[in-house]
Amino acid sequence: MDLSKIKNFQDSIVTVMGLGRFKQGSGVGAAKWLIKHGAQTVITDMKSEADLKESVEEVMKHYSQIKAEVTDRDIYPPVFVLGEHHEDDFMEADLVLKNPGVPFNSDYVIEAEKNKIPVESDVSLFFRYCPWPIYSVTGTRGKSTTTAWFGHLLKAVHEKPVIAGNIQHSPLEDLDWILLEKQPVPVVLELSSWLLESLKNVNIAPKIAIYTNAFEDHLDRYDSFAGYIAAKEMMFKDQGPADMAILNADNEIVAQAASRIKAKIYWFSLKPLAGREGIWVEDKDIVIQVEGKKQTVCAVDEVGLKGEHNLHNGLAAALGAYLAGVPVDRIAEGLKTFAGLPSRQETVREVKGVTYINDTTATSPEGVIAALERFGQDGKVIWIGGGSSKGLKFEEMAKHLHAACKYLILLEGTALAELSKVLGDAVPKVSVDSMEKAVQAASSVAEAGDIVLLSPGTSSFGMFKNEFDRGGQFVEQVKNLKE
Repeated sequence: MDLSKIKNFQDSIVTVMGLGRFKQGSGVGAAKWLIKHGAQTVITDMKSEADLKESVEEVMKHYSQIKAEVTDRDIYPPVFVLGEHHEDDFMEADLVLKNPGVPFNSDYVIEAEKNKIPVESDVSLFFRYCPWPIYSVTGTRGKSTTTAWFGHLLKAVHEKPVIAGNIQHSPLEDLDWILLEKQPVPVVLELSSWLLESLKNVNIAPKIAIYTNAFEDHLDRYDSFAGYIAAKEMMFKDQGPADMAILNADNEIVAQAASRIKAKIYWFSLKPLAGREGIWVEDKDIVIQVEGKKQTVCAVDEVGLKGEHNLHNGLAAALGAYLAGVPVDRIAEGLKTFAGLPSRQETVREVKGVTYINDTTATSPEGVIAALERFGQDGKVIWIGGGSSKGLKFEEMAKHLHAACKYLILLEGTALAELSKVLGDAVPKVSVDSMEKAVQAASSVAEAGDIVLLSPGTSSFGMFKNEFDRGGQFVEQVKNLKE
């Protein structure tokens, strides 16, 4: 199939592998875009129709709308193959569009590639067709916040920057209007390691690429930590001297990547960086130094989001915005006004003097540690965590939990046995099989001045549809608590 022009999707046969339970996700976004462009779309997922009810409804709603609007060409109803995959759907397709959650070593993907059938993702298609420079963000922690903050800062120079990718929004949903614009549209994409793998054959580089940090994660998908890091560094593979890479000088793994990057490198750090260009903290101020020009942005204590991890995120976003043409005074304003994203150390409610915090996106031990460093200084945290294992180590997280927590509530899942063993009996703990029971248990032991912190340190699969369902259930149960 010739992917050089979008019009070639009309009447083509495209298999979307992995619809996903999240109706704003890559699978649903890709299916909607393909239907709009006249593809005969087959949507296949190993999950059942009941599991995918919301996503199926979203796609069908979109199909009905497009079918009513478009009268000059064929619009085909999507074909759903759920609870199983059919080999013919891959062998007879002109294109396979893979959800990032599906690994490239899937037998169906391998067979499609053997038969010279292109395998793409929503992000790889966007890279191929987007006419404007793309700015990208990856990392183990903070990439969503950095992406959103970067986009917030770009509003100083453009009315409607695109913020998409792993941040719960497929970039294909914006592609059509972008193509009609006569002036450049700034695009910021959050790229997970899974999405970066889908760019292996694209050979188009992001103009600015930000690497927030790197810690062990997703070892249930990768054979080793080295494999995970190699996927992260695919963001830089096609960059050249005219492109820009922004690296975290305070993270050893990220700093080591510099020797393998061909782009011009800029740094961000919580301490001054002599002889380097970038952004850092100096004498309680944030300063930018690029091309020999040093400028003070604002005081650290003026930054809207608190915590060292958020300061790192803000520095990275600010440097990206500066290199993209945003003036320093507007960057200062944006650092002060960005309110953050939901589900990330989000204060839900205070009940009887107890503060409830939703940090459901903390899916690794490092994320939990960051939350405890912010909220656990007084040792009054009641922690809700655990879930599905990703093959990560909990020992360091356990030390922080012991220091910061008065009570531990463990969510049942494949990580439960290992987590229980590592935590031991130093702090009272209980395991529960629902979020309702978790919040009830927390509220029953909490006293005024305590903090109930949902910061799981694991994946959500099993008990929940995804991490946002987990956080949503927490918020719902907290809102149901009586004063």
